[in-house]
Amino acid sequence: MRLRSLLVTVTAVLAASALFAAPAPASESSVESSVGSSLWRLTDLAAQRVAIADQVAAAKYGTPSPIDDPVREQQIYDSVASRAPGLGLDPADAVRFFRAQIEANKLVQRGLYARWDAHPAEAPTTRPDLGQIRPVIDGLNTGLLTELAATVPARAARSCPVRQLVTAAVVDGFHRFDTLHARALGEATSATCSA
Repeated sequence: MRLRSLLVTVTAVLAASALFAAPAPASESSVESSVGSSLWRLTDLAAQRVAIADQVAAAKYGTPSPIDDPVREQQIYDSVASRAPGLGLDPADAVRFFRAQIEANKLVQRGLYARWDAHPAEAPTTRPDLGQIRPVIDGLNTGLLTELAATVPARAARSCPVRQLVTAAVVDGFHRFDTLHARALGEATSATCSA
């Protein structure tokens, strides 16, 4: 049933974009033809970052470690802002994108906490080590920043919002996300387009 709903959504979005899209100038047309594929990697990395939130939640659940970690978050923002100019990115735009990644991660953590509080039998029985999870997140962040730079033209294209919506729907289906993780992916990709 979820696949059928996904196909209906994708079909509707594609139909709407075809109906309302004005002809693009030749230069933009070449950019737009590569937008879908170029946004795939960026969106898939965002989905992987959403998925790892489960491990972060399991590591923190039942401990004094809060979901919000302003010190760690600021370290990520500072790192992204300092690396962005070297990749041809506006630091504020890069930080905005990573703020969406972090908020998506926290959305998953809060959702899982609520689920586990309501159904204690579903709570994790082992606690992953955050020290081993954070390097994985750092690697995903590096990949996301690299893809953010590689997709500047695609993210600035007039068609970016529609193409991002379609790409996110396909990536969501590929990862077989539940409602919570699908919402988080929507949050994570909300700052993809710069136009």
